[in-house]
Amino acid sequence: MWIEEDNKLKRSFLFDDFSAAFAFMTRVALLAEKQNHHPFWTNVYNKVSIELNTHDKGDVVTEKDHKLAKAIDSLV
Repeated sequence: MWIEEDNKLKRSFLFDDFSAAFAFMTRVALLAEKQNHHPFWTNVYNKVSIELNTHDKGDVVTEKDHKLAKAIDSLV
């Protein structure tokens, strides 16, 4: 579940292994590129953590972030 904290939407995802986590990141990258909205994320082995906010609106959470979060949720 996404949480809004420190002017960011945040969520972590766990997968079976690194390959599954990386495949997810690849799918997210394609979605993000289509929406011209690029997340801050980290990956360690099977965990992917994502933070979203809109830089050109002053680094706050906007509808653009919620739209990408919803699209990311559709992948899992």
